[in-house]
Amino acid sequence: MNREELLRQWREEECRGMEGWDFSHLEGRYTVPALPWDYCQRVKEFLRPGVRLLDMGTGGGEFLLGLHHPFGLTSVTEGWAPNLELCRRRLAPLGITVREYGSEQGGPMPFADDSFDLVLSRHESYDLQEVRRVLKRDGFFVTQQVGGENNRPLIQRLCPGFSGNYVGFNLERELPRFREAGFRVMNSNQAYLEGRFLDVGALVFQVSVTPWEFPGFSVDACQDALFQLQAQVESRGFLPTVEHRFLIVAKNRKEKGALPTKG
Repeated sequence: MNREELLRQWREEECRGMEGWDFSHLEGRYTVPALPWDYCQRVKEFLRPGVRLLDMGTGGGEFLLGLHHPFGLTSVTEGWAPNLELCRRRLAPLGITVREYGSEQGGPMPFADDSFDLVLSRHESYDLQEVRRVLKRDGFFVTQQVGGENNRPLIQRLCPGFSGNYVGFNLERELPRFREAGFRVMNSNQAYLEGRFLDVGALVFQVSVTPWEFPGFSVDACQDALFQLQAQVESRGFLPTVEHRFLIVAKNRKEKGALPTKG
């Protein structure tokens, strides 16, 4: 395949976009070992009858709907406008409460104190004080996060001089923050896995739908690096990267009237 044909394919991947939080376009084009924990199973351990559930940063509700929790007991937040509109079309008609919120934007979550028995955050940022505020006493926060080492080898190839927006975001640093905020950590784990992109177009798609990891990327601006990666695929059969994930399951220890104030 010649240079112009490769560029055409990569530009198509760059413009493809994604609805919700659905990476099925990468099936058969990206491989990674299983995590040493099952996030879905961990969550289901807390889904008892009557539990009021909040899923933060739900995307298009793909993971949430797989839990099969009663819709009338379920709320979601989403801060990205296209996904928020998708939630309003897909989730709200089912009876799920949909609210606009992104913790990186600051401000309180649009829920009253002590609203939920269980709060979830899968690859979504969080404000621990806000999570505690909306959680009932002895409620649980279950979060799986993308750590700061995620995709670092490829970030360095495609964004020279950029160290990453989340360097140092890892389990070791977050556990003390949880305890200082008033949570009791019940379980935690961390993993660094080797992911493999089997073609450069798959990488271009991934990079294009996660611009916070690869700021300033475009096929045209990064042609030289992409062709170097193409040569690597042709010689090795894949592009290696790092998937950095960590899990925290925490219990809210707050007592009535005893929420710590923000500094």
